[in-house]
Amino acid sequence: MSRISKAFKSGKAFIAFITCGDPDLETTYQAVLEAIDNGADLIELGIPFSDPTAEGPVIQAASLRALKAGVTTDKIFDLVVRLRQKTDVPLVFMTYANKVFSYGAQCFIETCKRIGIDGLILPDLPFEEKEEFLPLCQKYHIDLISLIAPTSANRIAMIAKEASGFIYIVSSLGVTGIRNEIKTDLKAIIDVVRQNTQIPCAIGFGISTPQQACDMSKLADGVIVGSAIVKILEQYGKDAPVHVGSYVKQMKLAML
Repeated sequence: MSRISKAFKSGKAFIAFITCGDPDLETTYQAVLEAIDNGADLIELGIPFSDPTAEGPVIQAASLRALKAGVTTDKIFDLVVRLRQKTDVPLVFMTYANKVFSYGAQCFIETCKRIGIDGLILPDLPFEEKEEFLPLCQKYHIDLISLIAPTSANRIAMIAKEASGFIYIVSSLGVTGIRNEIKTDLKAIIDVVRQNTQIPCAIGFGISTPQQACDMSKLADGVIVGSAIVKILEQYGKDAPVHVGSYVKQMKLAML
């Protein structure tokens, strides 16, 4: 059983997104460990990109800060090596197809396997074009994680049938960011997913409060939170890890 599969076996999974290198990689390292110590079941590590089209202003700004601070893909790989010395919790990269292309897909995905990355999320990769990366991911046993959005409509069943790792259910139209209310009929989407796969699904985009985490965990197998965590890192800087841990603990408890 893969690490990702195990993350969903002991109840509802809390998935924390952290932009690598904001404000620096040492803070990222400490924040990841604090999140895990306080209940995070899976970590999404964001590799900063200059044009993160799926991200709202909070994560866009974090990516730009990290890039200005000199973060590179190789430095993030080194960070993962350090994390793997401390934890066996699944780690997933979230980045953009251009980052993988520019690094060299073969080298990038082979390195992911070597350092202990479990999955890859590329929000700008259309389902119909996943063959650009899927064979390499399968070769190195890296889950290429599919996204299903409110606009996926009659493609939901097709995407679900070919999914691996977990399915990322996008809660709302638009980009990432905190939302006061989520109005999408997520139950209808998840019902179609359930009819077509046993792969777990997690809801992301817009979740920030314990009540939202509780509500979404009743629908799906996991909850993904990014912008709210990134805002804590922006607010507290190098002192943020302990605050990230406290926040993750609140959110995880709301899902029990």
